[in-house]
Order: sequence, then C-alpha cells, then structure tokens
Amino acid sequence: MEFINLTPHAITIEGIGTIESSGVARVNVTAFPSISVAGVRVMKNLFGNVSGLPAPKTNTVYIVSAMVLNAIGIRAGSDVFAPDTGEDAVRNEKGHIVAVKGLVF
Repeated sequence: MEFINLTPHAITIEGIGTIESSGVARVNVTAFPSISVAGVRVMKNLFGNVSGLPAPKTNTVYIVSAMVLNAIGIRAGSDVFAPDTGEDAVRNEKGHIVAVKGLVF
C-alpha cells in the first residue's frame, strides 16, 4: 500500500514511518465580511470544492487535512483519510503532535 501525504507537513504514523508531503489538497474558501466584535472584523467563510486531490488509484491511500476530509463526502474512508490527532496522538514535552497512531475518516 502506498501512502501519499497531501498535507503541508510531514506526518509520522507509528508502525509506518514518516511520510513527507507530496503536495497539498485544499478546500477552496471564499470569505465575506460579516460583523465586527470589539472592533475586530469577523468574516463568514463559504467552503467550496477541493483542489489538489488526485483521482483514486489502486493500492494508494491519500492523507489529507481534517477540513479536506470533511469536504469530500462519500470518498472519505475509501482512499482518503486524515491523521488521527485525538487523545492518543504522540506528543512531545510541549504538547505538539510528533506522531499519530492511525488515521480517521
């Protein structure tokens, strides 16, 4: 099985190793000015299509951000997954994630 990382940073999965970025899949976002809170502009985001996600390929898993995973719908879990950054993710002394134990869909 080939793992292709479509996030902007390397991902380490326990038992698999570190997978370097091979490009970035993104959700297209259009931002509209909405309101102001205590003088700070607040925008309303409208999420659109995903770009940078290749067509399915046999024996290939694509790793994307949680935002991209949520945007793709039915394809999630077939060949597209996100890192499992939940409570059992491996963290360093500063609390930063250094590895994950698996993927989610």
